[in-house]
Formats: sequence, C-alpha cells, structure tokens
Amino acid sequence: MRLFSGFLLISVSIFWGCSPSSTDLKTGMWRGVLEIQGQQVPFNFRVTKDSAGGFDVYLKNAREELLLDEVIIKNDSIDFVLHVFDAQLRVAVRGDSLNGFFILNYRDNYRVPFKAAFGQDFRFAPTESTEASTNFSGKYQVLFTNETDTTQAVGLVTQGGSYAEGSFLTTTGDYRFLEGGVFDDTLYLSTFDGNHTYLFKAFKQNDSTLLGEYWSGKSFHQNWVGIRNENASLPDAESLTYLKEGYDKIEFSFPDVNGNKVSLTDEKFKNKVVILQISGTWCPNCMDETKFLSSWYNQNKDRGVEILGLAYERKDNFVYASERVKKMTAKWNVPYDFVIAGVNDKAKASETLPALNQVTAFPTTIFLGKDGKVKHIHTGFEGPGTGIYHQQFIERFNQIVNELLAEDLTSLR
Repeated sequence: MRLFSGFLLISVSIFWGCSPSSTDLKTGMWRGVLEIQGQQVPFNFRVTKDSAGGFDVYLKNAREELLLDEVIIKNDSIDFVLHVFDAQLRVAVRGDSLNGFFILNYRDNYRVPFKAAFGQDFRFAPTESTEASTNFSGKYQVLFTNETDTTQAVGLVTQGGSYAEGSFLTTTGDYRFLEGGVFDDTLYLSTFDGNHTYLFKAFKQNDSTLLGEYWSGKSFHQNWVGIRNENASLPDAESLTYLKEGYDKIEFSFPDVNGNKVSLTDEKFKNKVVILQISGTWCPNCMDETKFLSSWYNQNKDRGVEILGLAYERKDNFVYASERVKKMTAKWNVPYDFVIAGVNDKAKASETLPALNQVTAFPTTIFLGKDGKVKHIHTGFEGPGTGIYHQQFIERFNQIVNELLAEDLTSLR
C-alpha cells in the first residue's frame, strides 16, 4: 500500500490546565479533529444559542446537520450529548479552542482524544497545491479487506473542484454522509455522526482503479480496492435474510418499554399489514430508518398498517435498554411502538427470532401480510446519504406495502 503524503491537518495545541478554563462557548463554525489509530478524523460543527440562553450544536457531514440539543455545562467543562447515542464529547473551552474526549459510555474506558478550533470551515486542510489534479467522481465496485474480514460495497463519489462527498453501500447498510476533498492526487473522506468515526483515503492506480485505506474507531482498519463500474451492484437485499424451511410466520413475546408483553397475536395487529423493524438506538443506519418510518407512518397509519420496532441494545439490561429507547422515541417524536428484544450481538439476536435463518444486519425490515405471514424481508437500509439508492428503497417500500394492503384477507385464509 502506497504511503500517503502531502496531508496536513491544522490543529491548535491546547492542553488541560494550560490557562484558566471558561464555559463561554463561541457561536459559529468550528472544526473538530478526532485522533484514532495515529490518524486524524476531521469534521465540522456549528454552535448557536438556543431560546433559553444555552447552546445548540449541529454536526455537519456533507448535506446533513445533526442537532445536539443537550449541551451541559459542568463546572469548567462542557458535555455535548450526542443526540440519541449513549455518548458525548466532553471538552474544556480555551477561547478559540476546545480540548477533550469523545466518550462511549456503554464501553469501559472508551475515550478518543478530541480537539477543535473556532472559525475554521474547511474539513481537510489543503496542501501547498489546492487544485485537484485527479477526478474521482463515479461509481465503484469496492472490496474492503483485512486479515479477518472481507466486505463487498458500492462506492459513490461526487467531486466538484477540490470538494468531494460520497458514501459506501454494503449488504448490511451504508456508511452515511461522507465529506472531504481531493488534494493533489489523493481523495480524503470522513464522517462523525455521534457514533461512527470514519476516515477514508484513496489514490488512483490507473483511470479505473482506486487503492485506499479505511479507519474506523480505535482499532478497525481495512485496505480497499475500487473498480470504476457504473453497473456496480450488491446481492439482492431481499435475499439475504429469510425464513427457515417449515416457517411462514414469526412469533415472539417481548416487553415494551414499560414492561408490558407484546405479541403479534395482539388485537392491535389483527388483520393488518405489519412492518417489523429490527433496530437499535446505537445504530446510525437504524437512526436513518427510524426517521423515515416515523414520517411514513404519520402519513399512512390510517390505511390498516402498523409498525413495531424490535430494539436490540448495547446492554442486556431492561432498564438501560428501555431508557435508551424512550429517549430516542421522545427526541424524534417516533409515533410507533418499540419492544425490547435483546442485545445487539447478531448471534444472540438470531436466537430471539428462531424462524429466521439469521439476523445479519441492524436494521432489517420484515413485512407481514394481513394473514400474519412473512411476505418480504429487507436486510440493511439505503439511507439518505446514498442518493438514488435511497429513493429506490422508498419506491420499493411503498410498492410492497401497497401490494400487501390490496390483498383480500378472505382469499388468504
């Protein structure tokens, strides 16, 4: 793998205790940097004053801004609670600089160094040459590899001048909104959505081939190869998760967030089309699907359809799991119900739904007909960061539901 050169990140040297701390957080654009595996993952965020005199923060990744409306001042530090995730940025303010950590509360001692500088609206700092000498725009058939894992993907890159954005689709979901640029002959893309810390670099081996590296979190790293292919594709998302032989229905009895048992035999679901969402509040792709399903359900709930979320959370603890789900549904005004189904381990999740061959992805969407039988299963979710693929998902989703609603219940018995 070629060594990447000419990559400069501008940072500010700021350390705990170097000057009196202040919680006077400046409003406007900031540039943050997370340090992982010897790499720096940059992202931008915007700070505003809220109506109560506190602060709102917006994480920016390409066309998306994610609102952080819990900014908690604690003595000489500030916690930016990362919306529905059990995580935060804990920082000290030093005028135009922030210094602190990205913390995952559900993992012991998970801290990633974080720093930020005020007034910087660029993402990756340019090298001496700010002109992009290479155009990376296009669709790519991608293979990510390391010693233990191989992942197929479709890569999407859109470049205008030295600015670039894109995403990667896989069989289990997408890498959401990636933003960056092209400096000299190298492509840089990154994202931070409150849970994912992703960094991608690549250069062109020839006109049709990209060679790159990918870093995620504190330890995950892969090399990747992308071949330019406007017909790049993945296995059919409706073929990966399916019912085992001898099954035509899914059966379960899970507690809702208040501890009341919920089953598909409940009167609420009788003679209705039911959509089951295998999900988790820790999962950014699930976050995207929940927002889509919430909007869709508000427009379609009177048509004889119900949605039930099956939450698989980070801890095997009902109180913890239910509180995470309650927070998520309240923050986003989710209009449909959730049950606590288990933990986010795929093997353990599969044990809770024995009719399925396996749970391979969070999210997974299961469509039940009016007769209670499973009609379709869609693995993963093509989110808004994937452009046309997201629109195709919505069209297919509506097609399935419309066909199931049109079925005559008497003919199904």
